[in-house]
Amino acid sequence: MRLRLAVAAALALTVTACAPSTSAPAETATDGGPKTGALKVWLFDEPNRAPKEAVVNEAIAEFTASHPDTSVDIQYIAVDTRSERFKGAFNDPASAPDVVEYGNTDLPEYAAAGGLADLGPTLQGWSEGADLSADAKASATYEGTLLGVPWYVGVRALYYRTDVFSELGLKPPATLAELTTTATTIRAKKPEMFGIAVGGKYTYGAMPFVWANGGELTEINSAAARQGLKSYTDLIAENNCPPQNCADLTGGKTVDLFASGKAAMGILGNFNRAAVDAGAAKGKYAVLPLPGVTAGSVAPAFAGGNNLGIMKNAQRPALAADFLTLLAGKKYQAKMYDAMGNLPTLKSASDEIAAKDTFVKPFIDTIAAGTKFVPLNPGWGKVDASAVLPTMIEKVATGKATVDQATDEAAKQIDEALTK
Repeated sequence: MRLRLAVAAALALTVTACAPSTSAPAETATDGGPKTGALKVWLFDEPNRAPKEAVVNEAIAEFTASHPDTSVDIQYIAVDTRSERFKGAFNDPASAPDVVEYGNTDLPEYAAAGGLADLGPTLQGWSEGADLSADAKASATYEGTLLGVPWYVGVRALYYRTDVFSELGLKPPATLAELTTTATTIRAKKPEMFGIAVGGKYTYGAMPFVWANGGELTEINSAAARQGLKSYTDLIAENNCPPQNCADLTGGKTVDLFASGKAAMGILGNFNRAAVDAGAAKGKYAVLPLPGVTAGSVAPAFAGGNNLGIMKNAQRPALAADFLTLLAGKKYQAKMYDAMGNLPTLKSASDEIAAKDTFVKPFIDTIAAGTKFVPLNPGWGKVDASAVLPTMIEKVATGKATVDQATDEAAKQIDEALTK
């Protein structure tokens, strides 16, 4: 799920229960149910909900105009309590919504609970469905079954200070090796700045280094993964971003460092644009895809984002499929970008946005080059909860463990979490 979805203050919402339909819950989202009545929808709340709500209300108006005697009951649920809400809905068909928004990293947990309907038939009957990339569909697929339609995606790319690069006569790095030499050059010539802001707790910044070198998270102690980890942790050093400053930095803190002018480069998301423009770096930066190992290649980015799904306990599955495909369609993906900055998952929508907003192009190019995802296994939640990857990175960065020692320990923990 995209990281910026942390909610500052959760709204106290109550679930409005509706009487269950006489039809049984459907196995797939196109199987029957009443074609009229109240469609129940759960969407994530936002720190600033108004722009999102305006787009959703527009979609509701269009939907109800084409579906007589139908209403749409939207509940905006707090992100930090979503797991409990979903578990309750999985266990109580009468209280289950029909359409839901959920983070793509939530998929394994919800799939293992058996709470989501198969959307394969819905996608096959949806004219715009063919516009979804294979990577996007893979992030919503569990054990061969499509359990969601990707609604938006968020990826990271390399932000860099154009004024600093111009002053020092530097070119944007074309490889990860050049990224390191460029960062150390900047630090040497401008000791008040970090060459690139990197953090020991910034796993989404480190993952592309592992993937670019051919490593995988499930084989984190392989030679390829170790090379990628080394290339990242080598940046947490006195000649770039000293361990005493950067070993415990989170992704959010790296955004702050770049935005405030204290770092010449940063691996930031398309969703961090507003934060950067609110700081000293405004008007002094550009973005390019994070380069890979070889010139012309792009380091695979983690594809965070949210999906729209249909509950297996939905009382109006066919009606839910109609609303889902409307809200997930090109028209409303484009409107959600204008309102919230959410990158579309439909290629036609992203192409149009990139044509009118040049800032988006590096992120679209990053997606087009191929993205990666965390293992779709319910046990991955244990890996996250135990901070396995950030602990591994911090130990290497602070010299508490060698790359080999830290990755062997992490590999054991990952194996245990994914196999139990």
